[in-house]
Amino acid sequence: MPIRNSSFKKNTGTQSLFGAEPETQPARAAQDAIVAHVDGGARGNPGPAGYGVHIQDAKGETIAELSVYLGHRTNNFAEYSGLLAALEYAVEHGHPRLKAVSDSELIVKQIRGEYKVKSPDLKELYDRARGLIRKLEHFEIRHVMRAQNKDADRLANEAMDRKQ
Repeated sequence: MPIRNSSFKKNTGTQSLFGAEPETQPARAAQDAIVAHVDGGARGNPGPAGYGVHIQDAKGETIAELSVYLGHRTNNFAEYSGLLAALEYAVEHGHPRLKAVSDSELIVKQIRGEYKVKSPDLKELYDRARGLIRKLEHFEIRHVMRAQNKDADRLANEAMDRKQ
């Protein structure tokens, strides 16, 4: 489900974090978006945690893989950290359009505004994510099953394995 910045009009079936305003960019703008598969995990929850991010260009070619050990954290902290890494990558590398894919229903629904963020620790990460999303021309996030997020899951596990 797309979440678009204020320069985009809400399309049928989309939600915006930034309100509905007149469309100034064609809807096709999302076609050249990079795609970031994000995942995070913790063994023990909390426990040794890490995230993985597999980023592809619009043609499906891998342009980056990120895998970071986070220390003793929760799985939700790790999931948000993976999303933040994808957002930071997009902003820092000049990619104004990002499609994020996550197997964390909680993170996806919180970013879409479907669930409230009750945890103070996650609220800080959520606020950082919203700030980065505002720097993009187009952002959308969707939930997939773990089997459809294999590369990010592999990278998250590699991060946790490095510590153990």
